[in-house]
Amino acid sequence: MNFKDYYTVLGIDPQADDKAVKAAYKKLAVKYHPDVSKHDDAEAKFKEIGEAYAILHNAKKRAEYDEVRQHHLNRSQNQYANHAAGGQDWGQQQSDPQTDQEFSDFFNSIFGGRHTGFDPRGQYQGRQTQPAKGQDIEMEFPMFLEETLADTLKPVSFTLQQRDADGHIVEHPKSLKVNIPAGVANGERIRLKGQGGPGQTKADNGDLYLKIRFAPHPLFDVDGRDLTIVVPVAPWEAVLGTKVKLPTLTGHIQLSIPANSQSGQRLRIKGKGLLSKKQQGDLFALLKIVVPTVSDETSKNLWTELAEKNTFDPRASWSK
Repeated sequence: MNFKDYYTVLGIDPQADDKAVKAAYKKLAVKYHPDVSKHDDAEAKFKEIGEAYAILHNAKKRAEYDEVRQHHLNRSQNQYANHAAGGQDWGQQQSDPQTDQEFSDFFNSIFGGRHTGFDPRGQYQGRQTQPAKGQDIEMEFPMFLEETLADTLKPVSFTLQQRDADGHIVEHPKSLKVNIPAGVANGERIRLKGQGGPGQTKADNGDLYLKIRFAPHPLFDVDGRDLTIVVPVAPWEAVLGTKVKLPTLTGHIQLSIPANSQSGQRLRIKGKGLLSKKQQGDLFALLKIVVPTVSDETSKNLWTELAEKNTFDPRASWSK
């Protein structure tokens, strides 16, 4: 099983807090988002950083992943130490079935056993009096928010693994094209009958379950079927009102920001959220007043004049 260091993927220290995880993801997501990136491998890279974020941003999954990671590091150090001491060649180390199983259990608890139909014990649990159905497989299936607005045909690639009669692991790569219906929900499972592990003689194959996971978006936060986008607003725009070009999943629209708007105020754009089987969600514009950095004397004088002439006290309620 190939180990992937998600801290390296995001370019952060393993001790980084959740704020640093999110900041690193946002930076990379903007860089590699397929809609804007010029990189040849942008889509693959975007999915990889989305996968890393989904694990490290979730406290429970991150704790489980950290155990997997530590197990991997300890094992690598032990192999290196054995090689340095003149023991078995590092490239020919024999795996420990018990520790392999522990590693597999940890990994599967985070990823749901995706990308593999391999039973690490090499057999089905319990005695079978009848030919056993093949193993069901569940794999997380990342999707961009934009892809959920219409039916889409998506490629799926995975590898089935099983032991042959001699106990050797045989890999069977498999590729499918799957129709994902519009309005699919985050966490929804799509069943592909008979596409899982092979059954014993005359027994049915297992099924493949795709668990939909929305790839984190660099602009939109998801809340059910609704989306939220943070809209930076200059102080004068908040006071006087303005119109801004607002991105949505289907293009840009003109958003009117009313005069005397406040930071934290939400403006609702009906029907610009995610699809569902019943109706489409809404998009909420969350206003955030951004104060410019005063670097020139003219701007500083204008702000000073405004402060002297304006009687507004933002902390007036404190004295009541």
